[in-house]
Amino acid sequence: MSTRRSRHSGASRISDDQIIDLLSKLRQLVPEIRHRRPDKVSASKVLHETCNYIRNLHREVDDLSERLSQLLSTIDSDSAEAAIIRSLIMQ
Repeated sequence: MSTRRSRHSGASRISDDQIIDLLSKLRQLVPEIRHRRPDKVSASKVLHETCNYIRNLHREVDDLSERLSQLLSTIDSDSAEAAIIRSLIMQ
């Protein structure tokens, strides 16, 4: 009999091994913790840094969208450049 516990989330279950795998994947994605030794970063730290990273990405997207909007306002609205900028903003 396995000593691994399962966690409930509604109707689905996720095993400890799956959680460990997901945390490992997050560690690889988040620059702040990517190069640290896995045994030196707690699961809560991984989740906390992941949330911070996502917030920062959202801010960067907002800033870039604002910059594109400002650029669009300075060029001829019928130009090819304006069409490219509008398509970038709409994505």
